[in-house]
Amino acid sequence: MDWWLISLLSTLVLCPLLPGLINRVKAFYAGRRGPSLFQLYYDLFKLLKKGRVYSLASCGMAGLAPWFSLGCMVVALLFLPLGMCDSPLHFSGDVILFLYLLGVGRLLMALGALDAGSSFEGMGSSRVVHFAALSELILLGAIMFLICLTSRMDLSGLLNSVDISSWSRYGVLLLMTSLGLYILMLSECCRDPFGDPDTNLELTMIREAMVLDYSGPDLAAVAYAASLKLWIFATLFVMTLLPADLLDGYKGWLAYILSIFATALSIGVIESAMARFRLRKIPQMLLAGFGLTLISLVFLLFFGGR
Repeated sequence: MDWWLISLLSTLVLCPLLPGLINRVKAFYAGRRGPSLFQLYYDLFKLLKKGRVYSLASCGMAGLAPWFSLGCMVVALLFLPLGMCDSPLHFSGDVILFLYLLGVGRLLMALGALDAGSSFEGMGSSRVVHFAALSELILLGAIMFLICLTSRMDLSGLLNSVDISSWSRYGVLLLMTSLGLYILMLSECCRDPFGDPDTNLELTMIREAMVLDYSGPDLAAVAYAASLKLWIFATLFVMTLLPADLLDGYKGWLAYILSIFATALSIGVIESAMARFRLRKIPQMLLAGFGLTLISLVFLLFFGGR
């Protein structure tokens, strides 16, 4: 539990580094110096000092949504086996609560965007909900695969029960599931090629269109929740790949942190090498990710020998 608490505190403190690391990689490939690695920290402190401005059409939901959504992300984080250690809050079936927390956080942000009364924010909410309906298929497929593989119903058991023996028998299936989770991470966090977090063209925005009317501390909550969400989905990807029985204590914590940052580096490389998909291509890529998890599940059930 001590190392889990250390990993939890490390997550809450270090998650704003992920966008900065991605931007530095993109700047390197573009031949630029780029923003500071700690730019998001500066932005958060600056935004917390500013005031809030709300639309006259708002009935109050716009001001509440960022903070409740951030709360959902923090509570969901508490059930993850951070640093290769089981969560002290885990219980059988907590994976269902985890899924609902992610869904509720997304729903609250969509409602907050609609509450602003802006046509662009309504467009962004529509796109986010549409793509989320497809990306949830990937997450459900990956979870079903891990449940069948480990015979567990808690996140700590699902992600920490994948050991060397599992890799020796089902390594290809685990790689396919991990690839599906990687696609899910890019989609849910609106990273290239699914979305451009740095775009200033409203017609191509997805998540950014939902937060156009936010300012001050509300925008800080949105930015921090986005970095925390990226860390959560990177954790799902990393913990599916790492064999839990080889690493414990400070070695497990160090491997976990380094793997998260390596994942952020890979996102930066992908965003530097690929252009954003056209909107009609995004559902096809999400269905391809679901196909990877579904194939893994079918092969495990019918040819896995369990």
